[in-house]
Amino acid sequence: SLVVLFGATAGAYGAKLGSDERELILLVWQVVDLHSKKVGTLHKSLVKADNLDLSDQCREVSGLTPEGLGKAEPLDRVLQQFSQLVSSDLKVLGRSSYTLCSDGQLLIRQVLHPETSKKNFLLSDCFYSFYDLRKEFHTCYPSSAAVKDQTIKTMAEYLGLGTDEAEEDFGVWQVKTMVAIIFSMLSEGCNHVFTEPETVKYKYETGPCLLCLLYFFLCSSKSETVDSETVIRARGLPWQSSDQDIARFFKGLNIAKGGVALCLNSQGRRNGEALVRFVNSEQRDLALERHKHHMGSRYIEVYKATGEEFLKIAGGTSNEVAQFLSKENQVIIRMRGLPFTATQEDVLGFLGPECPVTGGKEGLLFVKYPDGRPTGDAFVLFSCEEYAQNALKKHKEILGKRYIELFRSTAAEVQQVVLNRYMSTPLIPTLPTPIIPVIPPPYTIAAGSIRDCVRLRGLPYTAGIDDILEFMGDATGDIKPHGVHMVLNQQGRPSGDAFIQMKSADKAFMVAQKCHKKMMKDRYVEVFQCSGEEMNFVLMGGTLNRSGLSPPPCKLPCLSPPAYAAFQTAAVIPAEAAALYQPQALLPSTRTPQASAAAPPTVTYYPAQAAQLYMNYTAYYPSPPVSPTTVGYIAAPPGAVAAAATATHTPILPQPGALVRMQGLPYNTGMKEILSFFQGYQYAPDDYNGLIQLSDQARSVLQAPKEWVCL
Repeated sequence: SLVVLFGATAGAYGAKLGSDERELILLVWQVVDLHSKKVGTLHKSLVKADNLDLSDQCREVSGLTPEGLGKAEPLDRVLQQFSQLVSSDLKVLGRSSYTLCSDGQLLIRQVLHPETSKKNFLLSDCFYSFYDLRKEFHTCYPSSAAVKDQTIKTMAEYLGLGTDEAEEDFGVWQVKTMVAIIFSMLSEGCNHVFTEPETVKYKYETGPCLLCLLYFFLCSSKSETVDSETVIRARGLPWQSSDQDIARFFKGLNIAKGGVALCLNSQGRRNGEALVRFVNSEQRDLALERHKHHMGSRYIEVYKATGEEFLKIAGGTSNEVAQFLSKENQVIIRMRGLPFTATQEDVLGFLGPECPVTGGKEGLLFVKYPDGRPTGDAFVLFSCEEYAQNALKKHKEILGKRYIELFRSTAAEVQQVVLNRYMSTPLIPTLPTPIIPVIPPPYTIAAGSIRDCVRLRGLPYTAGIDDILEFMGDATGDIKPHGVHMVLNQQGRPSGDAFIQMKSADKAFMVAQKCHKKMMKDRYVEVFQCSGEEMNFVLMGGTLNRSGLSPPPCKLPCLSPPAYAAFQTAAVIPAEAAALYQPQALLPSTRTPQASAAAPPTVTYYPAQAAQLYMNYTAYYPSPPVSPTTVGYIAAPPGAVAAAATATHTPILPQPGALVRMQGLPYNTGMKEILSFFQGYQYAPDDYNGLIQLSDQARSVLQAPKEWVCL
């Protein structure tokens, strides 16, 4: 038997059904016995939505009113009545089983499954298998219109059935016409058989992506690819969201096994983006219709992505990772902040008997640097959700002298974090290039605790300085000269954040009150008052959140970068991209004396003019936040050494290869001990100025023993 089902929401109708997240307000159904060609009673049920504000299209097409819907039952009660009435009709017809049949896939996949998931109640098993009448019709009548162009009306017209919708109530005509279409398909001339229903996966299947494993083993030939028509990029995810949360967001659509790849930033932390691979292009197209749907209070942007991008994120694996992920249906937990001396026994003891690890030591995977040093991260396998929940309760408990963070993780995250280990190089693998004195920018970013700045968060990625000035309105006149600083990501692209220096704290307060959540293009922008110190932390690579300030990985702009294979040149930012900031470590390009003498404009909101700006690149590793082990570098542009020599009298370093770094020194080491250590070698003269002790401030960021740099 079939149960012919039709529904409508309070918003869009037809091809856009479910694309606006509006709730279901109408269900109409009727049982059809395919053998006896008999039908049961036709049922129509209104559904009371939480938001009874109907769209104009809904009012016009359905004729429903908020007053009438206000007297209806909520969705969970209506679905209970649906099951009871269907069972009753089946008994009358002498049948016991049935499959749903709907006009297309939108009602089941884009309305019922997402809405019930958000309202936290389960659909019965019958909603996980259904027939798409449009596909069945095209199979029966190949000369009819394409599936995507089919509607109930066009199918009825193709068969010569009556199409006067005004004769029946909204929903009733649709179901009756669908039943008539089915009977026509069952006639002697067609004898259509319903054999292959559409299916909805009950849950997301975790585990390694098989194509990704093949990609790793066959990467030299590049023979394995992922179909780009099946991949999307989700942006704006909460940082704590897991692969299961993402699968729930796309509830009703079939995600491929291991098809959720959470993107990490260069520090090994989630950046709010994920790549998702679906089983086919049809599912991907439905996923794109969920653009700006909500996960909790956040709206999620959904865009097309490529198979190559997916493989770059999810395809980085190794024999070690493949063996770790070979166990099916395991819950993965990531541990961060482990002591560098922690062993497998220490981790198992920390977790305890209440959350046994799958396979004991085989269920642990420590992440290490290329030289074998531990990063402080580890992944753990648990056989069930209960054990994983017990482990998560140990979040921020102490192991040794350090607190340990625990998060849900995914197979793709395991592969991506471990991939960083193979793509990374030692901290200083080659002799550095000459160091040049840092030239201060012509306009220094103010620091201090006075809250005379504002932070803009959530800017469109296409927004520029002019858009911000228009957004500020009358408050533009209160911006300090060169006071607009847009935060860029590692690739030199806008990150969606910006800082603006105002003339006073009162002006900053007024702007934050007036412009907070004001719209810029199609996005609302959050505006917060902050201090110059907070602004500097973010511009120099730190983070600013509700927990306070997290310092940048390093504030030592005096070392040139090593020769990273993936970053052969410094990131150059075009001058026309006005959405730039100028940290104090940035180096201006080579200028002639005439150009240097030219006075800057007296009033401008843009950063100080320079032909090229070079971004401070930091060599990040996926290390825990409580134990940063990274060093920041800044590249020396060609010709910058000569420019620096003419602009300052600070001595320039000698030829490349004249700098060594000493680590592991005793805390009471002085110049005398170091000179004695290098006895027999020629070092830079002039009162031992070649010895540079690292500052206490820098050491507090590095959290490393006392270090010296020797020239």
